[in-house]
Amino acid sequence: MITSDESEKKTTVNNIDSSMTPGIDEQNKGKKIPYEFSNISARSADQPQDNIDIILDIPLEITVELGRTSMLINDLLKLGQGTVVELSKTAGETLDILANQKLIARGEVVVTNEKYGVRFTEIISPMDRIEKLR
Repeated sequence: MITSDESEKKTTVNNIDSSMTPGIDEQNKGKKIPYEFSNISARSADQPQDNIDIILDIPLEITVELGRTSMLINDLLKLGQGTVVELSKTAGETLDILANQKLIARGEVVVTNEKYGVRFTEIISPMDRIEKLR
């Protein structure tokens, strides 16, 4: 048995304002209809992207990777001050530069104003980056 409170709730749900709810058409009596997206391929490649400014403020994590190694937890617990850990890369080999954990470039260490820096020596092409995603 439905109480008056439950009946009011059902009425409220059925009387949704279709202008406030995307995908609901008044003519179809509240039935959902699929949303149609605009055709992005209709845009010519020569046209500049108007909204590129939207993404320019998105922060990225930039990492410069000197090398890698793996070790057992037991060995990790034995590390102490002065311990030297051997890495996979040799001295003089280029460093990997990653943006959000994706390789974007390679470079070498430089010192400027008594601070470490990285000189980019190779930029990974967009095609190579896309190939690595597959």
